[in-house]
Amino acid sequence: MELALGRERKKVVVIGGGVAGSLLAKSLQFLADFTLIDEKEYFEIPWASLRAMVEPSFAERSVINHREYLTNGQIIASRAINVSDTEVLTATGRLIPYDYLVIATGHADRVPKTKTERLSEFQEENQKIRSANSILIVGGGPTGVELAGEIAVDYPDKKVTLVHTGSRLLEFIGPKAASKTLNWLKSRRVEVILEQSVSLNNISDGSKTYQTSEGGTFEADCHFLCTGKRLGSAWLKETVLENSMDVNGRLKVDENLRVKGRKNIFAIGDITNIPEIKQGYLAQKQALVAAKNLKLLLAGGKESKLTTYEPHSVMALVSLGRKHGVAQFPLTTISGRIPGLIKSKDLFVGKTRKQLGLEPHPVHD
Repeated sequence: MELALGRERKKVVVIGGGVAGSLLAKSLQFLADFTLIDEKEYFEIPWASLRAMVEPSFAERSVINHREYLTNGQIIASRAINVSDTEVLTATGRLIPYDYLVIATGHADRVPKTKTERLSEFQEENQKIRSANSILIVGGGPTGVELAGEIAVDYPDKKVTLVHTGSRLLEFIGPKAASKTLNWLKSRRVEVILEQSVSLNNISDGSKTYQTSEGGTFEADCHFLCTGKRLGSAWLKETVLENSMDVNGRLKVDENLRVKGRKNIFAIGDITNIPEIKQGYLAQKQALVAAKNLKLLLAGGKESKLTTYEPHSVMALVSLGRKHGVAQFPLTTISGRIPGLIKSKDLFVGKTRKQLGLEPHPVHD
């Protein structure tokens, strides 16, 4: 009887094991013939990676092998390179059939395949920081700002320079939050250069002299590039979904998070065109709505009962080192230790692990 039921189970395939894909996979793994396709063997909590650069052991909790939370179903460590109406083709040449497909490929990110290699990268980046007297950070979005904060707090003797092309930091949130962030960085002796860029052509970490777009030069022992990453949608341009993307390369979805015009293909996370800020906690909310809708469809429920995803207004938390932060809520902006208490101490790592059914603080033998 179990075998018969097994044959009848619908095939659900998720492409992308990031913030959204991992949570949806965990939610659906026992309800279908389930496959996760991801080019790496692990899920990495992305907002914890900057802490891991100053404290490499932090990554032991924030880099999680897919098999730790996905105890049922198939994991294929490969890129998806094509999608038809019924199958996904991987870079290793495997054809994976699906009844329902979820695309959660987020942003293109060059990271190694295994957890061991990723942990080694954090050790190398930490050594790069430790051995430098002066450090250049290029980019004043949340990644550049949070990295500057981590280094300024953990290594206060380092000379940190942050260069940003925009007229203010953190352009994705309001000017009040940006101003509070700038003041905090300056209070930690971080030099912030706005409305300029730095040429990184022909620069290696052995080079010491950097030139700005205004012609100025300064010295730094090493640099970190913290500018925006490309969307992970280029591979879709020659698939059956080539006309389902907007001009920015985001997949157009309906209110139920299905790709427009498709009954059995969902998209979640940063790859969607939902008009809201692209942040991890919202990707998680999308994952839970999509999982709920897939559960309904897998159980033969009516489409009229599908849950609607409502775009959220801007709310952002930017950590500044281990104890401080800046929080923008719909009606107010606050900075200091209260937002620090909310996010900065553990960076939601314990909470995210619990969502995946894991111990917040794993005990190692």
